[in-house]
Amino acid sequence: QVQLVESGGGLVQAGGSLRLSCAVSGRTSTASCMGWFRHAPGKEREFVARINRAGDRTYYAESVKGRFAISRDNAKSTVYLQMNSLKVEDTADYYCALDSGISCLFPRTKATDYDYWGQGTQVTVSS
Repeated sequence: QVQLVESGGGLVQAGGSLRLSCAVSGRTSTASCMGWFRHAPGKEREFVARINRAGDRTYYAESVKGRFAISRDNAKSTVYLQMNSLKVEDTADYYCALDSGISCLFPRTKATDYDYWGQGTQVTVSS
């Protein structure tokens, strides 16, 4: 069984930074492509970022490119999302997701491309 547990959310002022973590446990924890999504009230779930197994290839939504950075530490079975220059519109629940597919294809931005999900962590950006 694969489990994903997010942490690091909170309240921050616009322009500030947060780093989200996603602890992964289970058989595929270090062998999978990972992604981050977000879901804001009244909006559809939105792809944020994706990272390959080795951590040397990433892909970002245009809305976060240049501000957010996804990374991973396979020794710790953890994926991170560093969020800088936060905006009010970044307010959402953030979810990490695991793609257990054999081939780590890009960009893979649909929620249906991922097989396992965490419970989410809330990020609120105030003006």
